[in-house]
Amino acid sequence: MRHKYVTEAIVLQRTPLAEAATLVTLLTEEFGLVRARAEGLRKPGAKLSSALQTLSHSEVTLMRGKHGWRLSGALLTKNWFQTLSPESRERAGRVGTLILRLVQGEGQGSLYDLYDEFLGKLQDSTEEEGDTAECIYALRILSELGLDTGDIPETDQKALSAQARRDVVMRINRGITASGL
Repeated sequence: MRHKYVTEAIVLQRTPLAEAATLVTLLTEEFGLVRARAEGLRKPGAKLSSALQTLSHSEVTLMRGKHGWRLSGALLTKNWFQTLSPESRERAGRVGTLILRLVQGEGQGSLYDLYDEFLGKLQDSTEEEGDTAECIYALRILSELGLDTGDIPETDQKALSAQARRDVVMRINRGITASGL
């Protein structure tokens, strides 16, 4: 009997595998970035489908199998896709894609807290506040991964000046380039 792990997770990506199976990429509180196989997720009426939509925050049950992680249960906590505006969903998607691009393998559980905090900031933000949050949190993620060592602006800023924004974007681009990915 395999051990079951229950942890909080945010769904970053879903990829079809077999006829009904799906590879779900999760940013978990305990294990960091995890790719888990979910059987039957693509079938009509699948019980887990609502809890495993992209940008869903769920409590998931994972099992470590011979060929990787398997997802055996999920309980929806918050559906960020429904809560966020279309512009905020795009921002969340860009930052999520940055995480997917830069994190290879498991680990980096601290990114879960950053991304969850970022989604919370986007919830009631204006367009300018959302742009600022996207830049600052992308920079914080790079810093957490060791790809930026400079000072990070405060996360509760409403807006960055044009020069500060340009500097932050340049640092983000340098960090991405330094990753070699």
